[in-house]
Amino acid sequence: MAVAEAQLYLKVSNKPRGRGTSALLEPLLAKGFPAHLAQKALVATGQKTVEDAVKWLHSHCNDPSLDDPIPQEYALYLCPRGRLHSRLQDFWRESKRQCGKNRAHEVFPHVTLCDFFTCEDQKVEFLYDVLKKVGDSFCQIFPPSIFLTLHASPSYLGFFIDDGQANILKDFAVAFSTEASALAGTGPNTYCHVKPTLKQFHLTLAHRFYPHHQKTLEQLAKCINPGEPCQWVAALYSRDMRFVHYQRLRALFQYKPQNIDELMINAGDLIYVDPRQQSEAGEGWVIGTSHRTGCRGFLPENYTERAHESDTWVKHRSLTKTEKELNVKPNGEAHNLSMSRSVTNVVSLQNAALRRGVLVMSHGERVDQVFGKSWLQQCLTADGKYYRADLNLPSSLPRQKDSMKQFECDPPLSCCGIFQSRLIGEALLEQEVTVSSVYSSPALRCVQTAQHVLQGLKLNQKVRIRVEPALFEWTKWEASRAIPKFMTVAELVEASYDIDTSYRGNFPLSSLVPSESYEDYVSRSSAVIKHIISACPCKGVILIVGHGSSLAPLTRALTGLPSRDSRDFAQMVQKIPALGMCFCEEQKEENKWQMVNPPVKTLTHGANAAFNWRNTIMED
Repeated sequence: MAVAEAQLYLKVSNKPRGRGTSALLEPLLAKGFPAHLAQKALVATGQKTVEDAVKWLHSHCNDPSLDDPIPQEYALYLCPRGRLHSRLQDFWRESKRQCGKNRAHEVFPHVTLCDFFTCEDQKVEFLYDVLKKVGDSFCQIFPPSIFLTLHASPSYLGFFIDDGQANILKDFAVAFSTEASALAGTGPNTYCHVKPTLKQFHLTLAHRFYPHHQKTLEQLAKCINPGEPCQWVAALYSRDMRFVHYQRLRALFQYKPQNIDELMINAGDLIYVDPRQQSEAGEGWVIGTSHRTGCRGFLPENYTERAHESDTWVKHRSLTKTEKELNVKPNGEAHNLSMSRSVTNVVSLQNAALRRGVLVMSHGERVDQVFGKSWLQQCLTADGKYYRADLNLPSSLPRQKDSMKQFECDPPLSCCGIFQSRLIGEALLEQEVTVSSVYSSPALRCVQTAQHVLQGLKLNQKVRIRVEPALFEWTKWEASRAIPKFMTVAELVEASYDIDTSYRGNFPLSSLVPSESYEDYVSRSSAVIKHIISACPCKGVILIVGHGSSLAPLTRALTGLPSRDSRDFAQMVQKIPALGMCFCEEQKEENKWQMVNPPVKTLTHGANAAFNWRNTIMED
């Protein structure tokens, strides 16, 4: 148990049970569950059904903290429901797509009435009673509608509540906090201090975002009609106080442990991860605690995606008051409903106005990543001819005038890499992504990736690949300390790759300098992306196939962001998988580019080691 948890344990252990007993508690006691565990399970499931509590107890049978009497933290929120809630959710999704995630995305739309406070498991029913009692007393004076006024600053965007209505809400919050502190805090050594929110009431739309995203977020926010019909619900939520400062991950796939210190996860499981405790985990692994089971262990990071903070919260009781469908007057003026548009409509208009998009992609799986630097030696006969030593190796290699050993410095894709690339192209086709131009690094693996993506898009022979030397990766990473000898355009054409033979880049191969500095590489990337943008003025998506090191410098230069620090650049690149993607859209009205979510998901897959049946099956 952590030190902080141990101290908290001493505070809340050996305390008498509250007098009130939930109607759900008796069936659990009859099943033989100890009272403290039964109460813990009921609280963890929002006291909904006995079945939910039993399922929780069975799932947590191996939870090492099951007997720790650490209470949950509770908060009272005022949440919109109905059409206004739908519009807010549209804004949440579109703001995340266009501007990336900000702090507001961690929690659903809400107005905070009471900040988080602790309450012992056996006292939670008092909170329910207080909520109903205070709700009944405020039923007649609770505002039938809530006036919202949009407020924006370089780091915050949200709706503020009219002062007159906010005062009623504050009185409601104070009444709840006073009653709850008195009832739930009764008894020797008990504690429950509920603190109402007394600052200006607001509903946050975006928080802690990049200043250059402010205008886009404001435009999206202005498309929300705050006068939409709405129900306002006062609801109690709880969270596990031990994991307040942890990150949340969601499992994408099932993982069955291979070792005793690994964590069993199912698709959809939520995982708590402490960023400060990851030094023990190897590359590609994290140490996490399962929200479903309470167990802790190692798990593969690429089996997960980031989740929101509130995904692990539990909803308890709520009060609802139906609003009359009135036209709200934002900023003191009558709102013309005929002029209001949903965020969805605005999205379609914005997409129609977009001139161009840029999809930067790293190449697919290369053979030396799977078979090592000596892969070619494994595939040569005594007379120097190539043969396929494994099904993941290409069936043949393109013809080159010079020695075949040039492939050691310029390796091709594996067969899985070819499959990956075609799969991405098919996914782009399914999403109706219109690729108008394709640029590729001169590395063979990049040209092959571009070729097979185009095949998946059914654009082979229609859109040709422009080989651009300046898209090659940071030359400092070349083990030979020399620029590889790439296949020429003529050799690529002879090998049946769809190459634009008329393209002449502004950056010849001779401009690549061995062991260039990081600053020179960033400068090269900035220059080439500007050249590509100026050369492609037409609508559609410009596909750029480069390397893992290409994604950050190309997109950050395009969107006007400063380059990453050289000290963490290499570590960042190691996290970029085969066919990792970044997508930028042109905001024509603002004369700028903005990074948004790629049109398709990336491809996640596991390792598959070489298998020798004789050594594995027959060996004693």
